Amino acid sequence: MTPIDPRSDHPIARALPAEAQGRIRTLRLADGVVTLIVDAAGLERGAAGKLQAALEQAVGAVPDVSEVRVALMADRVERQIIVVGSGKGGVGKSTLTANLAVALSRLGLKVGVVDADIYGPSQPTLLHAEGTKPTATGQQLNPVDCAWGLKMLSMGQLIEPGKAIAWRGPMVGNALAQMMDAAWGDTEVLLVDLPPGTGDVQLTMLQKFRPSAAVIVSTPQDLALIDATRALDLFRTVGVPVAGMVENMAGYVCPHCGEISDPFGRGGAEATAAKLDLPFLGRVPLAMEIRVASDAGQPPAATDGPQGDAFRAVALRLAEWMRG
Repeated sequence: MTPIDPRSDHPIARALPAEAQGRIRTLRLADGVVTLIVDAAGLERGAAGKLQAALEQAVGAVPDVSEVRVALMADRVERQIIVVGSGKGGVGKSTLTANLAVALSRLGLKVGVVDADIYGPSQPTLLHAEGTKPTATGQQLNPVDCAWGLKMLSMGQLIEPGKAIAWRGPMVGNALAQMMDAAWGDTEVLLVDLPPGTGDVQLTMLQKFRPSAAVIVSTPQDLALIDATRALDLFRTVGVPVAGMVENMAGYVCPHCGEISDPFGRGGAEATAAKLDLPFLGRVPLAMEIRVASDAGQPPAATDGPQGDAFRAVALRLAEWMRG
């Protein structure tokens, strides 16, 4: 992805409408797709919508531009808690959470991550923070600073590596409360990586901390979608808005012949979102590069490659949803 100086003589920069001058935070081009991060502070919703439309029309008219993605960022006063859930394990929920956090941070947001998957914490590995321990001020934990401008807390930082966690509900709830009530400072978005299913952690989170929204992750096959629908029903039952669904492991590109196959199917989550009248936030491919980079604590969303673009597209749609 190529960054473009909005004050330069690049054709896309010259196409920017006058009302956007001084508001462009980020302008990037990759394979015909233009991504703009725009400061909409002080604009009423109607004016912000007109600005977005003007950008899409003006930039979309530039030769060789196939798509324009605009994210409007306004003043953010109240911290938003976004929970990332799934009905079953193994669908890539934690990997999505880590990469979504990095992608949102690259959009200019101040992001924190709570690894609430008490029994299988993986965020320290995914965010390259293994071996780090949070400090405390009095009874309040201080989140660990990670790369990419993130803050993070995980049970994986609070227990000995490899030690089993055999806790009952109240202990789990207390651990979650400590992480949620930590000194998050000026964090604007707190992403919470929930364990799979609809158990104690989910109920404690929903009842005590009232998330701003939920993101549902599923692979395309029917079994995963059935479980994802159960998670969705839980969020709706307690009145937590669902920002949308993400389809993970959608499509595999053979590294040898380049042929695309769909071992888990394709389009199932998108079709389910449409059926349930939910936003579809995007799909992430089944790619060896994502697995290797994740194991190494190097989220693909921190790069400008095709895998990073997939996570960035999800982050842009979520940021737009959060803005309302």
